[in-house]
Amino acid sequence: VISIVGAGGKTTLMYALASLSAGNGVRTMVTTSTHILSPGPDLWAANTSEMQRLWSLGSYAVVGSPAEEGKLTALPESEFNSYLQMADIVLIEADGAKRKPCKVPASHEPVIVAASDIVIGVMGMDAWSRPIEEVCFRTEEAVRLLHTDRKELLTTEMMAEILEDYYKNMGMAD
Repeated sequence: VISIVGAGGKTTLMYALASLSAGNGVRTMVTTSTHILSPGPDLWAANTSEMQRLWSLGSYAVVGSPAEEGKLTALPESEFNSYLQMADIVLIEADGAKRKPCKVPASHEPVIVAASDIVIGVMGMDAWSRPIEEVCFRTEEAVRLLHTDRKELLTTEMMAEILEDYYKNMGMAD
């Protein structure tokens, strides 16, 4: 079970890993602990039989509860746990960043499910050397964390500090 957090590439990475895994015959489930855009009916599995059908076609299956604006939201825990037992690999988008390439998490983020074995932090390189206020979701948290101002250009060191902060929020960093 792999949870993907951060900003600027989570969804792209998740679907690339899903495609690679499914292409190698691995029963791959994609879901979210927050919200993701629905992939459409060709990849969304509303139940276990649809998930099995997608796997038999060599595809990955996207699962989630339908939500507003064409999105999917996290499954109820019991349903997630049932699906979890059927999949060989589960990829979870576990964070939102409002389409920004950089994000500093609030204290209650990211939303990591207990079953997660691996957490991957992602940040878009298009945030590099651009003003924090233009590229960071939760700009004020970024300013506080980095001890700078919102007009400061984001450096690689700052980007590394932001990603490290994710792991600290999850109790995974020294």
